[in-house]
Amino acid sequence: TGASNRRFQDHGDRAEATMKLTDEARAVQLPTVPAWRFDAARGGSIVRDFEFGDFVQAFGFMSQVALVAERSSHHPEWSNVYNRVRVTLTTHDDGGLSMKDIELARAIDRMASMFRKQE
Repeated sequence: TGASNRRFQDHGDRAEATMKLTDEARAVQLPTVPAWRFDAARGGSIVRDFEFGDFVQAFGFMSQVALVAERSSHHPEWSNVYNRVRVTLTTHDDGGLSMKDIELARAIDRMASMFRKQE
């Protein structure tokens, strides 16, 4: 598995290796993002639903996430209906959940805490 699962992503002046998390690594990392639920479909992803006070807050949250996602060149799958946002993270190039997803989930959690929300 090792090298065959390894991909390199170009981030401007540096290349970063990513790999789909092993079962063991996933078991260690998932508790660090407890609000996210694991979905084994498509090789593995994590999903979280957010609810905000209104559409403007939901869209503001998505705008902030978009900026961080673009800087890291790692983009979420998401949907928005009025004040609700569903975010799915998976690393398509690696065929499932990677550390990039865990790291982005942590950043998204920090951003969500800046917005008044009801869960």
